[in-house]
Amino acid sequence: MKSVRLNGKNIIPSKIVCIGRNYVDHIRELGNEMPKEPVIFLKPNSAISSEVSSGADVEIHYEGEIVLLVLAGRLAAVGFGLDLTKRQLQTSLKARGLPWERAKAFDGAAVFSEFVVFDGDLHDLRLELHINGRLVQQGGCDLMMYKPDTILAEVSTFLSLEDGDLIMTGTPAGVGKVKAGDEFTGKVFTAQELLVEASWVAG
Repeated sequence: MKSVRLNGKNIIPSKIVCIGRNYVDHIRELGNEMPKEPVIFLKPNSAISSEVSSGADVEIHYEGEIVLLVLAGRLAAVGFGLDLTKRQLQTSLKARGLPWERAKAFDGAAVFSEFVVFDGDLHDLRLELHINGRLVQQGGCDLMMYKPDTILAEVSTFLSLEDGDLIMTGTPAGVGKVKAGDEFTGKVFTAQELLVEASWVAG
């Protein structure tokens, strides 16, 4: 089983809960319909990776996200995550009414920074994603259609959350193709305070 780091210790998530279509500008960016309830899908533990892949034979897209870690049934820690997506495959699966797992849950599809314990106001969280020093994505809980507490409550109606499970809260506009050699730097802030930062070079 793969792990993430929380305050210097290894934590093993049993699953990654992902929220799709949670930022209006991103929904418009991809031409999707506005959801009437949270769009929820899962990534397995095997999707966790410390590397960003540009894909050997298929185009992969990045999506920067605020990620929350669950402890004792509450949102206890925060980190930055990259939801990697085989976009063309996802589009094809959606057009045929099929599940997204082949495009979203493959090995290496979830890349995370370290996590830090956070007991402040979740609504103050925001992210930035820079590629080669250029800001390409920014957004925060104030722009989310479904806020973290709402997400937690909705997920808990049908899914048991174990200690260490992760919730990826959705991506703002600005997603794009991963290119080999690109340097990704993800940051999560509370107001103006930097909470966590991580960098990866795409292989």
